[in-house]
Amino acid sequence: MHISPMIEVGGLDFDLSIILMLIVTCTIVFVLARLATRNLSVENPGKLQNFMEWLVEFVQGMMSSTMDLKKGKPFLGLGLTLILFIFVGNMLGLPFGIVTEYHDVNKATFFGHQLVNVVEEIHKVEAANPGKEVEVGVTWWKSPTADASVSMGLAGLIFVLVHFLGLTRNTKGYLKHYLQPFAVFLPINLIEQFSKLLTHGMRLFGNIFAGEVLIAQLVKLGSTGIIGGIASIPLLMVWQGFSIFVGSIQAFVFVMLTFLYISQVIDTHEEH
Repeated sequence: MHISPMIEVGGLDFDLSIILMLIVTCTIVFVLARLATRNLSVENPGKLQNFMEWLVEFVQGMMSSTMDLKKGKPFLGLGLTLILFIFVGNMLGLPFGIVTEYHDVNKATFFGHQLVNVVEEIHKVEAANPGKEVEVGVTWWKSPTADASVSMGLAGLIFVLVHFLGLTRNTKGYLKHYLQPFAVFLPINLIEQFSKLLTHGMRLFGNIFAGEVLIAQLVKLGSTGIIGGIASIPLLMVWQGFSIFVGSIQAFVFVMLTFLYISQVIDTHEEH
């Protein structure tokens, strides 16, 4: 696997590939939503409008399986945004990748900022292989959700939102459930909440990251020779098709769990 381009600004490290891919993902989602709602028509809806109407109904169906639609109505926009953002993000790393090679620490820069981890990797490789030409690959294009910081960031936002809603909309029921079935279960219930945060984000990250690792290995196989190139083509096609399925399922699961967690804190259930 190649490394990501990192720069240091104000003592903080920034992953340029993640920033790039987040901008690309947000732009695609915004343009898609804008085009789908630009010329709304009841009598002659366009294909994008039909798609967006179907997606709204699909997200409403997900919501209705976890909570009352009247209570869930304010979260419809959240669900639509999440499922579009995660699906688009999951798909970006499938069709192609952008990788640059660095051989000299003096050229490992980005608009005057040194790519700190690239420089470290070059020095490490030079120390391990003195006298040999150094080549460090840097990935600029990949699925943003294949990075743990993005997936956990999304899960963290939902975690904060869920508990904020619990404290503000169902304070008594929300606080009470930490002591159920008995007060002694408080530590276990607290651990459960943080485990939800971890599994919510890591499930998305793990599936997308694993898919991109295998794609990278198949591409590497294709560069080993004629036999490897021939063998890698059908394998790559099959795996990319399967990755589209996995990416779609992971977007669905993330949003479904979001609605489930919200419903658990805004509804009062004695067994909760």
